[in-house]
Amino acid sequence: MEKNIHRKLQINHTRNKQQDHTALMDEAVTNFRYEDCQNEYWNPEEFSLLYGTPLWEQSTQHQRIILNQLYWVAYYSQIVSAEIATIFFNQTSAAGLYAQEDFRLICDTLDLESAQERSHIHAFRTIAKQVEQALFGELIFTYPMRGPFTETMVYADTNALKTWWKKIQLQYFGLISANNTFLACQYFTVRGVRTLNGKLVQHKLSNYYQKHSHPEAAPIPAKVSYYHFMDESFHFNSSTIISHDVVTCLKPPTAFERLVANLGLWGCQRDHFHFSAAINGIFWYEPALYGKIYRVLRSRIFEMSDKDAKEMMRRCFTQESEGLQRSFSTHQEAMKSYQVYVEKLDYLWQRNRDMSLMATNSISRYLATQKNAFKSF
Repeated sequence: MEKNIHRKLQINHTRNKQQDHTALMDEAVTNFRYEDCQNEYWNPEEFSLLYGTPLWEQSTQHQRIILNQLYWVAYYSQIVSAEIATIFFNQTSAAGLYAQEDFRLICDTLDLESAQERSHIHAFRTIAKQVEQALFGELIFTYPMRGPFTETMVYADTNALKTWWKKIQLQYFGLISANNTFLACQYFTVRGVRTLNGKLVQHKLSNYYQKHSHPEAAPIPAKVSYYHFMDESFHFNSSTIISHDVVTCLKPPTAFERLVANLGLWGCQRDHFHFSAAINGIFWYEPALYGKIYRVLRSRIFEMSDKDAKEMMRRCFTQESEGLQRSFSTHQEAMKSYQVYVEKLDYLWQRNRDMSLMATNSISRYLATQKNAFKSF
C-alpha cells in the first residue's frame, strides 16, 4: 500500500478512536425517558412524517410534534437495517483483504466501525420501541431484529420471489467478496454511495442538536442523531479511501469482477429509485408504507375513521404537495452527489456513472404509481 494512502487510513482511524461517540450514545440511551421529551421537536420541523402534505396542514401543534418524533423513529428504523448489513459485510470484506500486505489497519478500522454500529442499533431500537409503545401500545415502524440478508430497504417494491432472489445475491456476494480483494474493496463503493445519502440528511438532523440554544438540554434523540452523524462521518471517509484509493493498489479488475461490481451499484440504484412524500430522505416505496400510515391515522393520536383515514391518505399520496416536492428534491440531490462520487471509477458502466436508473423517476411517475396502487389499497 502506498504511504500516502496508509497515512489517510491512519489519520481517519486515529481520529475516529479519539472522537468515538459510543460511550456518550450508550449513556444517553440509558437516560432516555419518553416523558421527558414528549412535548418537543427532535428534528428540524421539515423532517417530520408527512411534512408539507394535507395531513401536516390540518394537524394541531401537538400532532405535529408527534409527526416530528415519528419521523425520527421511522428514519432510524431504516438505518438499523442498513447497519445490520454493514456489520456483516465489514467482516466479509476484511476477510477479502487478509491476503494483502498492510491489511491490519483496514481491519482494525472496520472492527471499530462495527462496534459503533452495534451501539447505534441498540440506541435507535431502544428509543423507538419506547416511543411507539407509549404512543400506540404497539410497534408500527419498529420491527424485530433481522439478519444481514434481509431486503435492506425496509419498505421496498418487492414480493416473495424478489425477496428470496435478493437474499441469494447478498449471500453469494458475502461469500465471493471474502475471497476476492477487489470485490472486498468494491463493497465500500456501494457503502459509500448508501452512506452519502444518509450524510446529506443526517447533517441536517445533527444540526438541530448543535444549534439548540442549550445543547445539553436538547432532547436525547436529537443528541443521538448528532453522535451518530459524527461516527458515520468517519465511516464515510473510510469507504471513500478504500473504494477510491486502496483499490488503485490492486491489479485491474477481471471481466467477472467488473460485472459483479456493476451489478452491485445497479442494485443500489434500484434500491434508491423511489422517493417518499411520507419521509423525506429515505427512498421507500410508498405503497409498501400505506398500512403503517393507516395505523397511525386510526390511532388515538389522530382518531380518524376508516373512511377519513383513507381519504387523507388519498390526498397525501396521490396529489402533488410541498412534502412531495421536497422529497423529490432530496432524491435529485442524492443522485447528483452519487454521480460525483463514482465519476473517477473507470470500471463502471456508463449507466452506473450517470445514475440513469434513478434519473428516470419523476413526480409524474410517482403520482401515477400511487394512483394505481391506491385503488387496490
